[in-house]
Amino acid sequence: MLLRKTVLVAFLATAALLAPAGAATAAPSTPAPSTAAPAAPVSAAAVTAANPVIVVGGLSGVAVAYEPIAARLRADGYRTFIYQLPGLGLGDIPASARAFAGYVAQVRASTGAATVDLVAHSEGGLVSRYYLKRLGGTASIGRYVSLGTPQYGTYVANIVAFLGLGSCAGIVACQQMTIGSGFLADLNAGDDTPGSVRYTTIRTLQDELVRPTGNAAVNDGATNVLIQAYCPLRVVGHLGLVLDGTAYTIVRGALVDGPVRPNCLAV
Repeated sequence: MLLRKTVLVAFLATAALLAPAGAATAAPSTPAPSTAAPAAPVSAAAVTAANPVIVVGGLSGVAVAYEPIAARLRADGYRTFIYQLPGLGLGDIPASARAFAGYVAQVRASTGAATVDLVAHSEGGLVSRYYLKRLGGTASIGRYVSLGTPQYGTYVANIVAFLGLGSCAGIVACQQMTIGSGFLADLNAGDDTPGSVRYTTIRTLQDELVRPTGNAAVNDGATNVLIQAYCPLRVVGHLGLVLDGTAYTIVRGALVDGPVRPNCLAV
């Protein structure tokens, strides 16, 4: 019983860290200039031709939690928007993806861009992939970059049921991120990387919420980057993927179709 209570407290503490109550989904708007310094220069030509970027939040992730990575993108010259999942991502992932489809259309209309790029954290990567694969989103997206997304599920979701705390404590999205769920079986049936979208996944060995960490990668031609394969001494947790300088250098390279060359000393 003590173990069950300890795990439940840890689970709720993680959610509370990410999700102050009462936040609303961010609407497309012209982002304010950021004073954050870029990790390294990006060519003016690359930024001029760049798509707008939507940062897609994860489970319990309020929009403000993604301001650090959005600020980096803006400092590099990208038109950047933050999408907070409906209901903080606790509900049905396909339903969140349908709402996200409308948001993408709004960003394209407001910017005049034919396509946008996605930088998606955690559950946001699943919402984005469902939009691409099942809702015809590939025509609207140029690049997909995921950060710590449980593409093939996570044992962290399974462990809640194992410890007798219910089926993911009644959280639908948690149930769907369980290894072997019907949702993941459908999402991962067939081609993992449909359309002409360029797919990149970024993962870290210290991810507390995606276990095994290899489940954050996808098949069929994606560029799958393990941070510690390039920077073995770099320690980056699940939340740290949207804060870490090295992770950001991988994101930035993916957005310009560059080679994988992480800066292991970036802050």
